[in-house]
Amino acid sequence: MITINDIAKEAKVSAGTVDRVIHERGGVSKKTAAKIKSIIAKHDFQINAIASSLALNKRVQIAVLIPDYDAGNTFWKSPMLGILKAKEEVKKIGASVSYFSFNQFDEASYVRQFKEVIASKPDALLLAPLFGSATKGLAKELDDKEIPYVFLNINLEGCNNISFIGQDAYMSGFLAGKLMQLSIKEKSAIAIMQTRANLDNNHAIYKRIKGFEDYFSLNKLSVPLLNINLVDLENTEVLAEKLKTMFVENPYIKGVYVPNSRVFRFVKAINDTKIKDLVLLGFDGTEENVKCLENEKVAFLISQQPFKEAYEAIKLMVDFLVDKKELDERIYSPIEILTKENVQFSKHSK
Repeated sequence: MITINDIAKEAKVSAGTVDRVIHERGGVSKKTAAKIKSIIAKHDFQINAIASSLALNKRVQIAVLIPDYDAGNTFWKSPMLGILKAKEEVKKIGASVSYFSFNQFDEASYVRQFKEVIASKPDALLLAPLFGSATKGLAKELDDKEIPYVFLNINLEGCNNISFIGQDAYMSGFLAGKLMQLSIKEKSAIAIMQTRANLDNNHAIYKRIKGFEDYFSLNKLSVPLLNINLVDLENTEVLAEKLKTMFVENPYIKGVYVPNSRVFRFVKAINDTKIKDLVLLGFDGTEENVKCLENEKVAFLISQQPFKEAYEAIKLMVDFLVDKKELDERIYSPIEILTKENVQFSKHSK
């Protein structure tokens, strides 16, 4: 029986190119695709039969390192589902995906799992470099062992990653600034909620805040921006008391900017303060955040496509390993604005 390797040999292309034509994943010229389809038809072979055979002479292993998720932090559920879907598809051509996760609030957990990944000797690594300083040190080990790696969701400068797949954090923050400025009244102040210790160690959140602040400064808008440090968001009562104090000390605050996926935590706490007429703006179309959007407690969400980002990342890495196809240095996903009116039409979650 003919295999993908046989078809590739007859067409004078790689097995990865044949696989892309079979699964209609694009990236193949019309002329080459037509030639491959002609060979498939000539041998009277069904695509499913071909796809079920192993395309690779050598199995490749991709490791994934991303944060855990739980009921209070659900953003990383979507990337995980995207990875699992891609894992099942690439298995058909002999590629395997190993999944490692860590506590996103615990740098030691990240370092420990990073070491486990390196010990597994993968052919390539997809990771979310949540802790910048630690990543730069550990990435040197990947470089020394010649293990290629791709950054997902967070673009960390100063490393030798072959690609970044995700949103432009700075521009998403800049856009958030524009939305906020259009939404608040004159002579209002804006609270920027910093919910992580060592903010400069979290590149994406830092860039979102930087972009937000730059929107006002570059447009010479004299709007007071107050950086508020509130690290513990789990206890709603404690958070409500801290926010109540903040509003008493700064009565002109009319905008609340939350540069991460936990704006819903602030909605719950602000409800307890009884403060009205606030414009809340956050990130990511998680289930909890969307409910707040639909209930008009949040004005806007800046969202991306985390499921698709992770899914496509695995597929592209297989192309890189199997077909030697070079990846773009940066692969940006759309910066989506979610509102109550359009959220039902958006592919914000899986």
